[in-house]
Amino acid sequence: MKITPIIMCSILASSAGSVNAQNLKYPDAPSDNTTDNYFGTIVVDKFRPLENDTAAATLLWVEQENRLTDNYLSRIPYRTALKNRLTELNNYKKTGLPSRENDGRYYFYVNDGLQNQASLYRVDRLGGKPELFLDPNTLSKDGTVALKDVTQSKDGRYTAYAISRNGSDWVEIYVIDTETGKQLDDHIEWAKFSSAVWNGNGFYYSAYPRPEKGKEFSNANENHLIYYHRLGTPQSEDKIVYEDPANPLHFHTAYVPDNEQYLFVFGGGEGFGESLIFKNLITDGPWTTIEATQDYEISPLGVIDNKLYMLTSEGAENYRLVTVNLNNPTKANWKEIVPEKKNVLADARFANGKLLLTYVEDASNHLYLYSLDGKEIREIALPTYGTVSVSSSNKYPDVFYSFNSYTYPSAIYNYNLADGVSTLIDQPEIKGINLDDYVTEQVFYKSSDGTRIPMFITYRKGMKRDGKNPVLLYGYGGFNISLPPSFSANRLLWLENGGIYAVANLRGGGEYGESWHKAGTKQQKLNVFNDFIGAAEYLIKEGWTSPEYIAIEGGSNGGLLVGATVNMRPDLFKVAIPKVGVMDMMRYHLFTIGWNWAPDYGTSADSKEMADYLLRYSPVHTIKNDGTPYPAILVTTADHDDRVVPAHSFKYAATLQEANTGDAPKLIRIDANAGHGGGKPMSKVIDENADCYSFIFYNMGITPVEAPK
Repeated sequence: MKITPIIMCSILASSAGSVNAQNLKYPDAPSDNTTDNYFGTIVVDKFRPLENDTAAATLLWVEQENRLTDNYLSRIPYRTALKNRLTELNNYKKTGLPSRENDGRYYFYVNDGLQNQASLYRVDRLGGKPELFLDPNTLSKDGTVALKDVTQSKDGRYTAYAISRNGSDWVEIYVIDTETGKQLDDHIEWAKFSSAVWNGNGFYYSAYPRPEKGKEFSNANENHLIYYHRLGTPQSEDKIVYEDPANPLHFHTAYVPDNEQYLFVFGGGEGFGESLIFKNLITDGPWTTIEATQDYEISPLGVIDNKLYMLTSEGAENYRLVTVNLNNPTKANWKEIVPEKKNVLADARFANGKLLLTYVEDASNHLYLYSLDGKEIREIALPTYGTVSVSSSNKYPDVFYSFNSYTYPSAIYNYNLADGVSTLIDQPEIKGINLDDYVTEQVFYKSSDGTRIPMFITYRKGMKRDGKNPVLLYGYGGFNISLPPSFSANRLLWLENGGIYAVANLRGGGEYGESWHKAGTKQQKLNVFNDFIGAAEYLIKEGWTSPEYIAIEGGSNGGLLVGATVNMRPDLFKVAIPKVGVMDMMRYHLFTIGWNWAPDYGTSADSKEMADYLLRYSPVHTIKNDGTPYPAILVTTADHDDRVVPAHSFKYAATLQEANTGDAPKLIRIDANAGHGGGKPMSKVIDENADCYSFIFYNMGITPVEAPK
C-alpha cells in the first residue's frame, strides 16, 4: 500500500532571493594583525585570536553567533514541523550486528527508537530473552556520554568498556565482572584511539600524557604510549610497555591474538599505512619487525599455527591477503593466500576455519566465502548496492552479517557456512513512508581531466528531469575512505519532499584502491574538488536540477571539500553545509592530531611548493571579497571537537561574514557539549538535521507542507 508522506514539497511563487532578504548584522570577531611567512609568502591571519577557544572574547563571539543563527532559524515557519517529522522517522527499533564473545553469549546493541545512545544487550542462545548488559543512557542526563568500545578478557570473566564524554576523542576505560555486572575499581583516563586489549590478568591500552588544563581539546597530542594495566591496581602503577620518543607524532596500537602468545604493535601517523612489530609474550623475547615503514596498510585477522594472517596493500594497491611465519617474518617469506584482484579487498575475517572477504566493486560491497588456503567457495548474494558488515570468528561457527543501502534499512542475517543459506533475523520497519516508492541508480561521469567518477543518485520513482528538482550532493574524497550506499532515516525527509540525494565517489577515497586514494592527496588534492564540481555539472547537464536547487554537504575532510568547492565555483550551488571542516590548511597540523593528516594533505612547513599549493585552495584563505555572490552557507562545528578543532570553522565563518560575497546568509551553528560527530546523542542529531534541512529549504525557496488528510 502506498503511504502518503506527512510532508511534501511545494515551490513558493516568490523568488528564492527574497527569502534571504533579512538584515543580518554579524558579530565582530576577535582579531589582530598576525602574519606568517611561508617560504617568503606573507599570509595574513586576521582572526588568529579565535584559535584560543577558551578566551573570554572567543566565548562571547560564540554566544553572539549562536544567538544570531538561532534567531534566523527560528523565523523559518516549518522548522518545528521538520524536527517533528525527523523524530517520527527516527522512532524505530535499531538492532546492531550480534557478536559471540568469550563467555559464549551473544551481544548486540539496541536502540528502542529515540534513545540518545544504543544499549548493549546479551542472550545465552539465539532466540532467547535479551538481558540488558550496559546502558550508556544512565551515565549522563543529556545522553552525551557514549559507549565507544567493549572488550572481554580471553576467559570471558571480565569486560572492559570505554566511554567518551561530549563527543571528545578522549576515552575512559572501566571494568566490570561479566557475570554479575559489578563495577570494579579500575579506571583509566586520557586514553585516545584505544580499546582495552586483554592479556592475562589485565590489558594494554594507548594513552597520551595528561594534557594541560584548559587545553584538553586543542593542544597538539604527542607521545602516544602503550601501557599495561593489571586489574585491581591504580592507573599510576601501570607500566609503559612501548614508547617511541624519537617519533612523538606516531600513533601506537596494541593487538594480542586469542592465544595470548604475542603482542603486536602497529605504528601510524607518518605514512599512508602502518608499521608492525611484535614480541613473544611467553619468552619475553625482543621486538621483531614485520614492516618497518608506514607505507602500506596492514590489518590483522589473527594467528593460526604460528602464522599471522593479515590484509595488506604491500605489493598490491587493491590489497591482498598474506600469511607471515612468526618464526621468520621477513618480507621475502610472506606467503600470498589471496592475490590482488581488479576490485578492492576491503575486509577479511576468519569464520570457523574459513574466510569471509568483502570486496568493493564500483563503490558497492560484495561478500565472498573463501577457504583458508585462498580458494573461492561462493559469493554471498546481497539485495542491491550497499554496505555489508560481518561478525564471525574462528572460535565459534556463528556467522552474522548486516546489509543496508539508501532505501534499505539495516538488515541482520544469520549465515550458514555449510549450505550457504542466509536467514533474515531482523530488519526494522520505518512507519509512515513506503521505501518502495524510491530508487537508487549508479551513474558515471567524467571529471575535468577525463577521469571516470561513479555517483549514486536516489530519488522518487517517476521523477521528471525538468531542471527544478532539489538536490543534496554529498562527498568526502580523502583518507582512503570509501562511501558505499548506506541508510539514514534523516535522509528520508529529503527524499519524501521531492529531493534527490546524490553521493559522488571522489578521488582521495578508497573505492578503487591506493592509486585512487593517492590521486586525491597532496599536490593532487584539486582533483577531489574538480570531481565534486563535475558531479554538480553532470546533474545539471542531465536535466535533474539547476544551480538554484543544488545544496552541497560534507563533514570533516568533506567540510574542507565543501569550503574549497564553494570558493572555486560559487555560481554552481544555492546552499552549502560544511560540517566540522578542515578550513585552515596552513595551520591544521598544529592542533590535537592534525599532524596525522599530513600524508594526505602535506603541510605548509614541507616546502615552498607544498605551502603554495595549500594556499591555492585553503578555504579560509581563498574566500572571494569582490562582490561575487556566494550561496547561503551554514557552517556547523562543536565546542568539544578535538579531532578538527572548532577554530577552523570559527576563522572560516568570521572571514566569510566580513567578506563581500552577496546577500545570502553566512551563519555558523556551534553545538555545545558535542564533538566531531561520533557518539552524538539522538536528540542532538535530530536537532542538527532539522536546522540544516530548514536552512536548505528556506534558501531554495521551497516550503515543506503537511499533506492533506
